[in-house]
Amino acid sequence: MLIYRFTIFTSLIYGLCFSQILVCSPSLANETTGIVWSSLQTKHTIIYFQSLEHLEQFNRSIRYGPGPHGILSFFSHHGNEELHKEVSTKIDAMYERVQEILDMKKSLSRVKINLYGNSNQLHQAYSDLYGAECRIRAWYEYKNNTVYINVNDLHEGILAHELAHSIIDNYLIVHPPRATAEILARYVDLHLEE
Repeated sequence: MLIYRFTIFTSLIYGLCFSQILVCSPSLANETTGIVWSSLQTKHTIIYFQSLEHLEQFNRSIRYGPGPHGILSFFSHHGNEELHKEVSTKIDAMYERVQEILDMKKSLSRVKINLYGNSNQLHQAYSDLYGAECRIRAWYEYKNNTVYINVNDLHEGILAHELAHSIIDNYLIVHPPRATAEILARYVDLHLEE
């Protein structure tokens, strides 16, 4: 009986210690990479950003929204809630416009959008993923359904192009050849503002 109680007590202690390691792991990972992420979930996306300044820069760079021409003027927002609402409206309108251009309208899983504060961070993310030097401005990765972009080198066409890759890859049962997907994504660039 004493051995049984000791075993239960020991198991509880080890269990508590192990659970503390698991709970602390995310913060340790963030310290290792040096990046702490926040997120904003919209109807079609989950936007990950490192600071409110990056989200504001993203918002300023994307001048797109619902309406006949799709271009929005700059808004003045008075807080995080207004900023989140404005970003959500723009991104969801763009996503739906890309679906319309491609004629690929169905409910798809949310695409993740990682916002990096500069080209060095973006290039490091590329190197971490692929073990190679980054020679592109932005990209989409099917394996984790994520768009990678630099908020200081961004406009509507770049984001729409990468969203098109996500929609194409997740809409079609068989993935098209890379060149075909690229032609379709460029087609979106050309017709986004029509």
